[in-house]
Amino acid sequence: MVWGCFTWDSLGPLVRVEGIINSQRYIDILNAHLIPFMEGLEGKIEFQQDNASVHKSKLTMAFFEDSDINLMQWPGQSPDLNPIEHLWDELERHIRQPTSEKKLAEILQEEWKKSQTPYFKI
Repeated sequence: MVWGCFTWDSLGPLVRVEGIINSQRYIDILNAHLIPFMEGLEGKIEFQQDNASVHKSKLTMAFFEDSDINLMQWPGQSPDLNPIEHLWDELERHIRQPTSEKKLAEILQEEWKKSQTPYFKI
């Protein structure tokens, strides 16, 4: 599994996540990768996530309430509206058939870094 983020004009980190993700691991990812990425951005930033259970858990929502991160409200059951789903789709089209999980991670990082902006930017 990988976690990534982006803005209209910049790609954030792509993070490999091994094993099962729970709310605390998700919060650890946000602290280690999202917050440093967002610190380099200007203006009002709203973070969008879908309604996965780790995103909506009491622990995760408490994290957002205690942070300076503005969380965008998002309708349930709407993955087709989530821009990162389009980025994952485009990324998948650019990777070759990997021979191992390690190789897949390397290919994903390579493709992620090739673009300075999201693939689907108009």
